[in-house]
Amino acid sequence: MNHFEADTIAAIATAGGAGGIAIVRVSGGEAEAILKHMFIPAVKREYFESHRLMYGRAVDEGGETLDEVMAVLMRAPSTYTREDVAEIHCHGGSASANAVLGRALALGARMAAPGEFTRRAFMNGRIDLSRAEAVMQLISANSQAAARASLRQLEGGVSGFVRQVSDRLKDVLALLEASTDFPEEVEEEATAREVAEALGKIAGEIRRRSDRRSARLLREGASIVLAGRPNVGKSSLMNALLNQERAIVTSIPGTTRDVLTERISIGGVLAEISDTAGQRDTQDPIERIGVDRAKRAVERADVVLIVLDAASEMDPADAELVKAADERAIICLNKSDLPPVLTAQQLQTLTEAKIMGISAQAGTGLDALIDELRRRIAVGEENNGQLTARRHIELAQSAANSLDSAVGAIEAGMPLDTAAIDIREALSNLSEITGENATEAVIDRVFEQFCVGK
Repeated sequence: MNHFEADTIAAIATAGGAGGIAIVRVSGGEAEAILKHMFIPAVKREYFESHRLMYGRAVDEGGETLDEVMAVLMRAPSTYTREDVAEIHCHGGSASANAVLGRALALGARMAAPGEFTRRAFMNGRIDLSRAEAVMQLISANSQAAARASLRQLEGGVSGFVRQVSDRLKDVLALLEASTDFPEEVEEEATAREVAEALGKIAGEIRRRSDRRSARLLREGASIVLAGRPNVGKSSLMNALLNQERAIVTSIPGTTRDVLTERISIGGVLAEISDTAGQRDTQDPIERIGVDRAKRAVERADVVLIVLDAASEMDPADAELVKAADERAIICLNKSDLPPVLTAQQLQTLTEAKIMGISAQAGTGLDALIDELRRRIAVGEENNGQLTARRHIELAQSAANSLDSAVGAIEAGMPLDTAAIDIREALSNLSEITGENATEAVIDRVFEQFCVGK
């Protein structure tokens, strides 16, 4: 019996610092005995009913009150860990919670390792490894979209996708084995075409579900950078998008000398909006550093808002930005509330980038711009099996590469059982996502990233 099954663990399950409530969680075979030794209900009870919250006192070894608390005993298997679990809900703050935790440890519980409660849920078969990882992703989610993706993973979206793909690959393997075992009954050339087509489709689906960009946007958020020469209204546009006066706005060129960054949620996705120094030739050494940083920020951005002054002629700096615009760019013709000098028609001869007329000061065109930004950074949330964890994506991509190798072997005229080797390798990679084929070292790496108490 390993230590996950043999002993009882305890930890504070809530975040540190001052708060209304702190929860001390105990899990294992001695959870009920420990609770009965340290908790005295206000109404005397010989029997603690499972999953019933009780009011009373947490006490020390001498019966002195540690805190006025609520407590609940949850008997296995209907618990998070599928073990007996006890929770003591005490007043927030470190003093009370640590006193209650110390009492549980003195009564025989062991301090839980990071992620050990969730690890026990995995070891006891309540959740698979992908669902266990979703717990930590949900805790660390920095946007609504990331939280929703984690919840879908927790509810089995990734597991379901992996299981469905694995079943299809097993069907293909069965067909290959039939062609090998009964060659007189199975036409090999037709089987080869059918298998290659099926594997190609499956590899494509795996790659769509393991899109690195979507996963990064969910984990880290999107980078939106405002670029343009000085005094075209970049800072005004940033303030308008944030709906607050964050960037300094003056009529003096070069006011913004560094990259100014703020965060905002667009369509549930966290976005980091950066106002950069105006891109122009300058002899000011400090401003030159700001211009260099602005160029680097543009190179790394997911979306680049190239801001131009619609009320003035385009100068060489504008033209350089427009001509360099790629698929990430949105050209914002700012100051569209003033008599037009620079028009979208003129710009269309220089670029294929999307052009939008706006006025940061008057607020016109901003709703349309935000809608376009929402579309640009959307992460395909309708896809319940979207992989977001780096580990899952690496394994899925390896599986897709193995299937490509199988298709290549078939198209090269190699025996069909050669392709079976690559298909089994793909199945092995997929099963590691859910933990069916994960080594102890992999499992250790997953859970060491968790916080204590979860």
